[in-house]
Amino acid sequence: MTATNWDITELQGSPRRQQREKRVQAVVFSAALVSILLSVMIVGSLGFEAIRYITEVDLSRLWDRGWFPRNGVFDLKTLIVATLWVTLIAMVVAVPLGLSAAIYLSEYASVRARKVLKPVLEVLAGIPSVVLGFFALRFINPNLVESWLENANSSGNMISAGIGVGILTIPLVASISEDALSSVPNALREASAGIGARKLTTTTSIVLPAAISGLVAAFIVATSRAIGETMVVFIAGGAADTALFASNPADQGLTMTAAMASLAAGSDEVVGSGLAYGSLFFVGSILFLVTMGLNVLADRLVRKYRLEY
Repeated sequence: MTATNWDITELQGSPRRQQREKRVQAVVFSAALVSILLSVMIVGSLGFEAIRYITEVDLSRLWDRGWFPRNGVFDLKTLIVATLWVTLIAMVVAVPLGLSAAIYLSEYASVRARKVLKPVLEVLAGIPSVVLGFFALRFINPNLVESWLENANSSGNMISAGIGVGILTIPLVASISEDALSSVPNALREASAGIGARKLTTTTSIVLPAAISGLVAAFIVATSRAIGETMVVFIAGGAADTALFASNPADQGLTMTAAMASLAAGSDEVVGSGLAYGSLFFVGSILFLVTMGLNVLADRLVRKYRLEY
């Protein structure tokens, strides 16, 4: 046996250590395999029930006057328009506030201020969505929305729900954006300052463009979060478990997630309501495809515009 072979054998460690590492590897692999199998089972159950639903339902019922699933009326545009309105309003609230908070924390805040403000954002992220739903219904709607718009529905509307979802999404935008801005090398900031650029010019012309991939990812992830939010829109949207089609955001609205939550309350009643049970899986499949598409888009944009330093 040569000295080289002897050294390699020694580096492999004792057989007992190798067996222990193999057991750890097996446990980690099993955990990963279980997560993949669970994902496949969830997607499979959604797809199977959604296909069965779409083959049995009268397609004219999917484009009707409203969402009344227990009466066999499954108007998709009622849910889609409400979801789009709530998501758009949420992004109008979350993106400017979240990005501004991220810029301040990354570029302007002192170490002491950052230590105070960072936990505050984390506390805001930890507020249960049901609490924000009641806040939107009891404070935002009567004190803000109804004071701006006389025709706003007093029992809840899409504007109040969108503002509530926006508040819920601010920490997500701020956190991801701040990480993206902080990853920009200080050498770029120093070079900009060296040619006489002001702090604002450096931030807007150097730092933001350099972090564009992370910022785009933050916005798309926040959009997916807003689309998937349930309790805020369920409470503050104003609609119970049914809704007429409404294009005015000041009216009551029922998003896809809120429709599923309200319909799924009491599984026996849902199962006994004809195609209402299948509509849960159909709407859930649409949500899954939308969020998956947004995540794929975010991944491609990040890969396309990512700058490596």
